[in-house]
Amino acid sequence: MTTALVTGGAGFLGSHLCERLLAEGHRVICIDNFLTGARRNIEHLMEREDFRFIEHDVTIPFEVEEDVDYVLHFASPASPIDYLELPIQTLKVGSLGTHNALGLTKVKKARFLLASTSEVYGDPLIHPQPETYWGNVNPVGPRGVYDEAKRFAEAMVMAYHRYHGLETRIVRIFNTYGPRMRPNDGRVVPAFSQQVLTHESLTVFGDGSQTRSFCYVDDLIEGIYRLLMSDRAEPTNIGNPHEMTILQFAKHLLKLTDSQSEIIYKPLPVDDPKTRQPDITQAKKHLGWEPRVPLDEGLGKTLDYFRQVLSEQQKLP
Repeated sequence: MTTALVTGGAGFLGSHLCERLLAEGHRVICIDNFLTGARRNIEHLMEREDFRFIEHDVTIPFEVEEDVDYVLHFASPASPIDYLELPIQTLKVGSLGTHNALGLTKVKKARFLLASTSEVYGDPLIHPQPETYWGNVNPVGPRGVYDEAKRFAEAMVMAYHRYHGLETRIVRIFNTYGPRMRPNDGRVVPAFSQQVLTHESLTVFGDGSQTRSFCYVDDLIEGIYRLLMSDRAEPTNIGNPHEMTILQFAKHLLKLTDSQSEIIYKPLPVDDPKTRQPDITQAKKHLGWEPRVPLDEGLGKTLDYFRQVLSEQQKLP
């Protein structure tokens, strides 16, 4: 049985990834310090013999005794609310955390996969964004702590690949949604979902003309697993190329839920990207991957999850 180690394994994406790896027959070591992850995301895995949890901050060097075949580095604050509140931690996990994870990978002679982000493209001047685009990032803006942490992490991964001959993979993740997102994490799907379910007004920033492309989590994890098992070392976009404006998405969600909530407008945050759409040509060509879950199907499952969470928190009217 091969062993996969997942940093940030109790997070939104990390926990889904742990499940997929287990389903594929791998033993899983999950590392998380619950900075933005949650124990409830992996609670159902804790009693499994093929799952081991280690509570640890990966910016501090760590070792594991077992043989490890794959290291997947998903530890990082990933929503604007998180990395604006935790700027130093975000920079440290992108730099020190990546270095420590790569060091372990080298010792274990394992394969490494970095969870990077579409934010490496910044506020893009090319649309849609191919992997060959170098980006338009403000390194000293408030979002720079996340953007530059991921750009540095990519550079370090490629340095280990070229200098040490390490097997590495880089996935650039575009907007993803689904169960286990936190209702208050600040991203558009959980924010709108919580507002719709509690009959609050939907908050649209700017005039709502900025675009996003929403990929359901099951599709994303499929793409990531295919990338891990491929021989592709170059960065690879994984996301849904179906683009829509934030205002269109807000109106669609209101219609889907038959909600009477109003839409209100607030100032656009600094350096908020105006467009976001992945060019997935490389994922199609090299991985045979493209998203398959329709938006309404994914939103239905996501809304059911948020209803459960909000009910537990007694926030539903």
